[in-house]
Amino acid sequence: MDGELGNPCPVTPELLPESAAGELLTLQRAAFLIEARAHHDLDLPPLLETLDQVRAALADPAVTAWGFRDGARIVAAVRVLVRGDVAELGRLVVAPDRQGEGLGTALLLAAEAAAPPVVTGFRLTTGEFSAGPLRLYTRHGYRETRRSPEGEHQLVHLAKVRDAP
Repeated sequence: MDGELGNPCPVTPELLPESAAGELLTLQRAAFLIEARAHHDLDLPPLLETLDQVRAALADPAVTAWGFRDGARIVAAVRVLVRGDVAELGRLVVAPDRQGEGLGTALLLAAEAAAPPVVTGFRLTTGEFSAGPLRLYTRHGYRETRRSPEGEHQLVHLAKVRDAP
């Protein structure tokens, strides 16, 4: 992936340590403000998550966090929680000034590829008014399984069966 995505810097996913929690929280809040505007809801869970909660998530042995850096700056990140044979992808974020460069797609595919062999499927959720993420996930084989209420809007639950090796 080095040098792809129209970006002159290397684009290689890396595991993000618990020490990256503060930077991840900052990135998460910046990225989810766009979703909050689309949903007219500033109380989205990713915007309310605290630094201690991010640290706890990163400290969980069932969670891995992947990201892309541009120099020292994390410009995209995702968390993967493995439960049995399912990997739940969450908090897939791209810095607002770097959206549209293919980082979200690259990170989604990297997270799927890095999932342990026991994983046979992936799940994730996004808001019903998250047009860009919905297009991204659908384009990569995710299908809506259900919707659930989240404040004044709906969460869209999506799933994908892992491609055979």
